[in-house]
Amino acid sequence: MDTAAPRQTAPVTYRDAVLDDVTALVPLVESAYRGDSSRAGWTTEADILQGQRTDAEGVAAVITTAGSRLMVVERDGAIVACCQLEHRGEAAYFGMFAVRPELQGAGLGRRIITEAERRVRELWDVREMHMTVISVREELIAWYERRGYRRTGRMTPFPYGDERFGVPQRDDLEFELLVKPLV
Repeated sequence: MDTAAPRQTAPVTYRDAVLDDVTALVPLVESAYRGDSSRAGWTTEADILQGQRTDAEGVAAVITTAGSRLMVVERDGAIVACCQLEHRGEAAYFGMFAVRPELQGAGLGRRIITEAERRVRELWDVREMHMTVISVREELIAWYERRGYRRTGRMTPFPYGDERFGVPQRDDLEFELLVKPLV
């Protein structure tokens, strides 16, 4: 789904997040996935999860953990997107991917994931990119499949009862591992 928003022409820049970015990154991630603001984009989880998607401690942990980076995407000096990159042996993990809802659907996400893949190959010389996606998010999974990721059928349970990850609105949530070769 890359047709919803008008194309933005201002260039974007990429950098690693620092702790001073946490106060901007938490609301960015929340706006992309939860609450009414997330409905402006197509990545919303508002119908399947309520409550928070992350918090300041979780974002700070991604920034400060060894082997982990939070890539910030800026346009005109403002943070417009982010994603987590974590070194896991011969693979990298891609997570906490958020694009401001009003910018979704215009190709920015595709550019970001391409840059993330380039960076992890350069940084860590990894052979695969891994990510987990809630298995009922068929449209999102299809978007990743169009970018070369494949479903593995390997599932992990959703952390029901741990409100740090949200309040589920259904009882069939689980995460599926998606994998893309980077060689």
